[in-house]
Amino acid sequence: MLCKVPPRRDTMRAHYPWLLLILGHAASAQYSSANDWTVDHPQTLFAWEGACIRIPCKYKIPLPKARLDNILLFQNYKFDKDTKKFNGTVLYNATKTEKDPETELYLSKQGRVTVLGNRINNCTLKIHPIYANDSGNLGLRMTAGTERWMEPIHLNVSEKPFQPYIQMPSEIRESQSVTLTCGLNFSCFGYDILLQWFLEDSEITSITSFVTSITSSVTSSIKNVYTESKLTFQPKWTDHGKSVKCRVQHSSEVLSESTVRLDVKYAPKLEIKVNPTEVEEDNSVTMTCRVNSSNPKLRTAVSWFKDGRPLEDQDQEQEQQMSKLTLHSVTKDMRGKYRCQASNDIGPGKSEEVELTVYYAPEPSRVHIHPSPAEEGQSVELICDSLASPSATNYTWYHNRKHIPGDTQEKLHIRKVSLWHAGNYSCLAENRLGPGRIDQEAKLDVHYAPKAVTTVIQSFTPILEGDNVTLVCRYNSSNPNVTFYIWDPQGSGSELKPGVLRIQKVTWDSMPVSCAACNHKCSWAFPVSLNVHYAPRAVKVLKVSPASEIHAGQRVLLRCDFAGSNPAEVRFFWKKNGSLVQEGKHLHFSSISPEDSGNYNCMVNNSIGDTLSQAWNLQVLYAPRRLRVSISPGERVMEGKKATLSCESDANPPISQYTWFDSSGQDLHSSGQKLRLEPLEVQHTGSYRCKGTNGIGTGESPPSTLTVYYSPETIGKRVALGLGFCLAICILAIWGMKIQKKWKQNRSQQGLQENSSGQSFFVRNKKARRTPLSEGPQSQGCYNPAMDDTVSYAILRFPESDTHNAGDAGTPATQAPPPNNSDTVTYSVVQKRPMGDYENVNPSFPEDESIHYSELVQFGAGKRPQAKEDVDYVTLKH
Repeated sequence: MLCKVPPRRDTMRAHYPWLLLILGHAASAQYSSANDWTVDHPQTLFAWEGACIRIPCKYKIPLPKARLDNILLFQNYKFDKDTKKFNGTVLYNATKTEKDPETELYLSKQGRVTVLGNRINNCTLKIHPIYANDSGNLGLRMTAGTERWMEPIHLNVSEKPFQPYIQMPSEIRESQSVTLTCGLNFSCFGYDILLQWFLEDSEITSITSFVTSITSSVTSSIKNVYTESKLTFQPKWTDHGKSVKCRVQHSSEVLSESTVRLDVKYAPKLEIKVNPTEVEEDNSVTMTCRVNSSNPKLRTAVSWFKDGRPLEDQDQEQEQQMSKLTLHSVTKDMRGKYRCQASNDIGPGKSEEVELTVYYAPEPSRVHIHPSPAEEGQSVELICDSLASPSATNYTWYHNRKHIPGDTQEKLHIRKVSLWHAGNYSCLAENRLGPGRIDQEAKLDVHYAPKAVTTVIQSFTPILEGDNVTLVCRYNSSNPNVTFYIWDPQGSGSELKPGVLRIQKVTWDSMPVSCAACNHKCSWAFPVSLNVHYAPRAVKVLKVSPASEIHAGQRVLLRCDFAGSNPAEVRFFWKKNGSLVQEGKHLHFSSISPEDSGNYNCMVNNSIGDTLSQAWNLQVLYAPRRLRVSISPGERVMEGKKATLSCESDANPPISQYTWFDSSGQDLHSSGQKLRLEPLEVQHTGSYRCKGTNGIGTGESPPSTLTVYYSPETIGKRVALGLGFCLAICILAIWGMKIQKKWKQNRSQQGLQENSSGQSFFVRNKKARRTPLSEGPQSQGCYNPAMDDTVSYAILRFPESDTHNAGDAGTPATQAPPPNNSDTVTYSVVQKRPMGDYENVNPSFPEDESIHYSELVQFGAGKRPQAKEDVDYVTLKH
């Protein structure tokens, strides 16, 4: 419960409106309403002399973000109106300096008082020890800036520990869960107390049959401070009137205790007696019912029940706490279980049941058969049902009214029932009061599955593949009768009528057929084989060796295999590409060659027909062979066109890599099967060969020659260029000769004029070299080494009359000047060496053998001597 006390304010309030307008919001914040202070704590706290008291406390300062500056605790305080202060005994006084600046907790202790709060919202206190004169009001004075507050706290401290209180429900009923609460308005850390429960001075924790659970708790909040313990149990009706005690202990010292008495409500407790419990027919029995206890008192009289149903019209005597029932001339129908019953406000109370046994001779007997009907081979039990008291001790069994010796028990067991056990059964029971009699017979019906079931073929044999077959299912006997038939395998044919099966176009692999004749059980016949005759099946070619790939030269063995044949006598034949090869189960190649490759079939023959296997492709792996180079469009191709060289081969597996070589053996760096040359040039002329490689080996082709010839355009251009060049050379040579000749004439005239005595001269014949028309190996032109630059020397001798000796050709300076003679002419013959105009080309006409004349004109005075009538020939060499 929260305690709200009207506040007291020490600060002065402004009551004038004009002052509030000036101060505005600052004044309203500074002088806030005292109602904004909130302090929560228990209204009253209880303790006793020598204990301690803990005061849980929470507060809220009206100013936002304000912190508590000071806290004081007064005892028996009063407010002095004159000084505007509180006076009283100060138990605690804490300032700012006594708090923890980081956590803002007050942890200081002054005398008996310890503050466990903080500067924000906690003002919890503890006083230890507490005294009886501390009872009354304490004043908790708190200061935060200009805000101050005095909070009254009421204490109730007794001289001795006060008794705990025990709370219990208004009504306690037998066997219903009940919770008792023992509480004490006290809790203080550091002064522990223990609440203990006792039942009739025995601690309840040791009575395991009584207590269900005990829980203890301590509560210390701003609303309540208390300690309590809860006892939960299920009381019995015998716990009525017993005392339950709650004891307060501190350090094994008993402080106080409280006691309550249990008032357990329960239904009436009754006791029944029957005298005698066993009686023969026509005797009497007396039953007595006594009420031993009831809380509350009985509301109804005692009533009697037999086998759960109330008894009526019986001889009864009723008393206050007892009832008596008498049964006269007891019959067997009066046997059963008896009990009495009485009720109060809680409910009905029932006594225990007492069974009354009435003795009589066996009643007429009946036979029960389990199971019925019985299955052949099953265990069967026959029970003789005859009521008797005491029970029958001897039984006599009959089969078809014939005594069955040796069986005298109530139950007759047949371990494995058979057909001869079927029939009518009866029994006769007997006890110490005498034998009974036979009421009626029971029939044992033995069921069994159909007997001697067989499957019969009603078709001509042998059965060929594709024939129609009829089968009949037959049996000898059945109980109950056969109702349907089953054929196995299911769906093998169609049932013309019950027990008759028709199989259309029987297959070669038809399974054995069996039938079952069924009533509630099925009996199967032995399977019958149709023994269908058929041609060989699943013929195939198997490779026996080698285990892996077949290489040329290896030994190869093939086997002809098949899945089945009926009849079993067969013959084998081998075919290659449809042609018969040989007869026999195996086909053998001692050294296989590529020519043996092909599709092979084996054929198996019996009296029904022939069966040919699927074609088996025999592949022989071998290295490349028969390589050759084919040239398209031919071996002679004009320049500028394109040529394709193909490397043709025979290989298995196919060639994976090709290599091309030219006539010099140089690798052309082409790995394809075809080598394409485009555009063709004369230089491509030559021989080519290829090499092929697969996973088995390598093969190489012989060389094939490719000839590239000039095109008409190239030939025309080259001829025209050669002729043009030769013509230009000839023209230039003619012009050069003319110019040279003229130059020589001029020079000769000048030389003769300057020195008429000159006897020798030289002639330089310069001819231009002709440039070849083509740099290729087959180029043609007009180049002639004989036409290269040469110098020809000639010595001309002038005949003298007096002098017979001629000077050396190399020393013309020693010769005497010729005499002055009259103008004479001396002829010199120059013979030209015969030679051709072009390299390796002979002239078509004979060399001109003409004589070139040089005319020397001699100038000067004097008479020249008479020349000899002879001529010196000088050969002009180039």
